[in-house]
Amino acid sequence: MPDLLGVTNPVPGHDSSNVNRNIPVSPNDTRIQNAPDPSRVSRPDNRTERQDTGDSTGSQALRYDSNFAAFLHRLANTPELRESLNTLFAMYEGKVVSSGIEEGLAGEMGALLNMLKMDESQLGKFLLSQLANGNRFGGALFTILRDAYASSGSEAVRNSILQFLKKYADYSSTSHLQNNLLRGLTRLTRAIPASYGSQLLPMVSELEGKLNAGDRAGALKLLQGRILPFLSAYTSKTNDMGLSRTLISMLALDISRYENGSEDSLLQAFHQLNGSPGLRQRLGGLSDDALLKLLDSTSFAKAAEGDQFAQQLAQAAHKALQGGARAEVQEAFQNIVSAFLVNESVHMPLNHILLPLEWAGKMVFSEMWVDPDAEENLKKGRRDQPNTLRFLFKIDIQGLGFFDMVLTSQQDKVDIQVFCPEKVAPFSQTVQGELSRILSDNGLSAGAVQVQQMTRPLTISGVFPRIFEGENSINVKI
Repeated sequence: MPDLLGVTNPVPGHDSSNVNRNIPVSPNDTRIQNAPDPSRVSRPDNRTERQDTGDSTGSQALRYDSNFAAFLHRLANTPELRESLNTLFAMYEGKVVSSGIEEGLAGEMGALLNMLKMDESQLGKFLLSQLANGNRFGGALFTILRDAYASSGSEAVRNSILQFLKKYADYSSTSHLQNNLLRGLTRLTRAIPASYGSQLLPMVSELEGKLNAGDRAGALKLLQGRILPFLSAYTSKTNDMGLSRTLISMLALDISRYENGSEDSLLQAFHQLNGSPGLRQRLGGLSDDALLKLLDSTSFAKAAEGDQFAQQLAQAAHKALQGGARAEVQEAFQNIVSAFLVNESVHMPLNHILLPLEWAGKMVFSEMWVDPDAEENLKKGRRDQPNTLRFLFKIDIQGLGFFDMVLTSQQDKVDIQVFCPEKVAPFSQTVQGELSRILSDNGLSAGAVQVQQMTRPLTISGVFPRIFEGENSINVKI
């Protein structure tokens, strides 16, 4: 049989069939890329399953074993909000109009700065508003469901509770989802060719009218019956794999959540809950109308409507990122938005609260992380024990420096650890005494109160180790 692959004349004394046969396997030879290692089974694509097997230069290797661990890694490397807020507020303090900043943006920031000037009573209201706005599942109804989930041995009952909570999450996000739908479709009209965009634009206007009128059924009929088929036909005809494909995928997800969050869907899930005798007795014969009225009057719903600080910050960020501010202001807002998106991720099983304020003439920037079930006392068999709450405060005080504070509370007993900057360390005993006094003045019992110099900032995972446990976090492997 002729050598069909021998396209050149053979070289005397050289047998090409022996090439590479006798070269030893050298897994430790740095000159060889992806060398096979007989001691372990490798993936066919040579992709590693471990973060620490990346190169020694500290490159940002992707995590393939854990989405949650990758999220924590990104969280650790996300610029802290206090740094960006410090830069941003210092830049606008006392200014009305500055070079490179539009007058409207300066006005937004001026209103925001005025909101940060508060006394003790205003600070308390601001903190409670932030707490309520960050806790969607608060109130008597969700306490009953949380207790039923922890004590029930029926998988069907637990799944029914989770399904109801999922539908409520979409129901309570109706306004946000409607804005997403209009925003995404508006971007689509600009992302596709003008000949198609001009056909989509009237449908977007019609959808806006239905959403403003509260016609959810009509909006869904328009979205599913005309808009999605139109976009599907466009993709099939043009094979557009660019920005439009991403926007259409996001649109389909928002439509699914919008349909899932309808009143009918929510009530259907509630009726399924009432199908369980134990839950029906706990719920006390709650009617459909009473349920909807209860959900619409929760502290979360009221706080979301009245959260002027978040709305003001979002408006200022929108104007700045749309080109209404100079580069350094845009960068500060980008850091803030990025930190918000990561910190409020569905992966994080903690409540996160932002507290920027002006106190006694000094700017104070603080982040608070809260685990309401730090000791898992809600588990079956331990429900008679008092629940333990743990707080992590990260505080930057103008003129003093950066503080870490861990506060653990069980009923009226409170333990406090404070890690302070070097200039405050000589006064640690005074600070410790004042903290004990403040606790006593407010009817609390001071447990272990310690104040010491900070050596390194505390990590979130170090203070809340339970977030690594599978049952307390989302850890989806793709």
